[in-house]
Amino acid sequence: MPHPFTPLDSVPVDPRRARVHEEGWQSWSPSGAYALGDKPYRPTNDNWATVCYRPGHTVPAGVFQGEGLLALDPGDGSPVRLWAAADPLRSVPSIRLEIRDDRAEISADGPVQSLTGTDIQSVLADWADGLGLAAPRPAPTVWCSWYEYFTAVTEDDIHENLRAMDTLDLPIDVVQIDDGYQSALGDWLTLSGRFRSRAGIADTIRARGRRAGIWTAPFLVDPSSELATAHPDWLVQSLDGTPLHAGRNWGHDLYVLDTTHPAAAAYLTEVFTTLRAEGYDYFKVDFLYAGAMDGVRHDGTDALTAYRSGIALIREAIGPDSYLLGCGAPILPSIGLFDAMRVSPDTAPHRRSEADDYSQPGQDAAAFTGVGRQWQHGRLWVNDPDCLMARPAVETRERWAAHVESTGGLMASSDRLLSLDDWGVTTTRRLLGGVAR
Repeated sequence: MPHPFTPLDSVPVDPRRARVHEEGWQSWSPSGAYALGDKPYRPTNDNWATVCYRPGHTVPAGVFQGEGLLALDPGDGSPVRLWAAADPLRSVPSIRLEIRDDRAEISADGPVQSLTGTDIQSVLADWADGLGLAAPRPAPTVWCSWYEYFTAVTEDDIHENLRAMDTLDLPIDVVQIDDGYQSALGDWLTLSGRFRSRAGIADTIRARGRRAGIWTAPFLVDPSSELATAHPDWLVQSLDGTPLHAGRNWGHDLYVLDTTHPAAAAYLTEVFTTLRAEGYDYFKVDFLYAGAMDGVRHDGTDALTAYRSGIALIREAIGPDSYLLGCGAPILPSIGLFDAMRVSPDTAPHRRSEADDYSQPGQDAAAFTGVGRQWQHGRLWVNDPDCLMARPAVETRERWAAHVESTGGLMASSDRLLSLDDWGVTTTRRLLGGVAR
């Protein structure tokens, strides 16, 4: 059950100059600073509210709300204020700000601490520095299949781009196969008809002096998968005893793997130990929000504890030397678990998001939240601003490349490399070559 909101602070503001930073729940949730007269980005349909925002945590009209973090620059020269979750790994309260009579009224539905600073990004950075985390490892440079081929990627596409990397002399460390190699969500070790051998393509990548990477959505299960059919008891349940519904994507419903079930945990361990043994040592784990959804789990564990233990299981299976990139992940509960983290919604070959929902793919949305979360880079993890797309067909490719470069984060190309013109090749080579490898 939701907890009641308790008043915390009342702060005078200059309504013309004040700004509020909302921290969204997960990678794709809009995050950034707004003027008091702005309308914050909110879900435009119920499915996106589940898949891209914080399920069950709606925001009243006219209210600012951050999930675990909310910052206020009063605009009158007084210090910037930050309200932050007191124990972000275990409890992430919603923090609200409402304006009444030129005062910001702050409330939260759980324990928070308060800090002050000189500006919004620096006070957030100070909070992150106070966590005492070790500096993240530098990210490798990456080529990813997603933004050219999407789920239709084939093994032959990977071979073509491997040859092109050599021909174009591109400084790419990792070749990452994205969604499309597997037969279904959950059936990660069964190939789609477009791939002949997962181990074979990893061998080919490594033989060319590059590292093999692979995508999974480890907590998602397709209802029509072999896993769901054979092991319905491996699924997180709703209170009514039906499988927990984690929204829709790829044209079908999504269920959630219960990693607190010993057999399900053993299966997930088998998936990742198998992939590691085949030569993959860069893992993009996606749609992780599902593992942190409230539901009935086998051992009664709460959602955030189950989520963190599920990621820890993956890390143990792939080993400490593998590189782990999170995506679609609850931000604060992921602290300390990942080498790199997607800090924005997906980019796209176009600027505007569908229905102007800033959780949806689009360059404008990805840049807005990527800028708003720049404070995380080098403190919580290496920021992943999402992939560079430099082919001529990409709208405003120069603007998007400039944003990716400005972040200093993980640099990944996601074009059919032979489709690049001179500008695309030069820009891809420069951005990937400019990263400490």
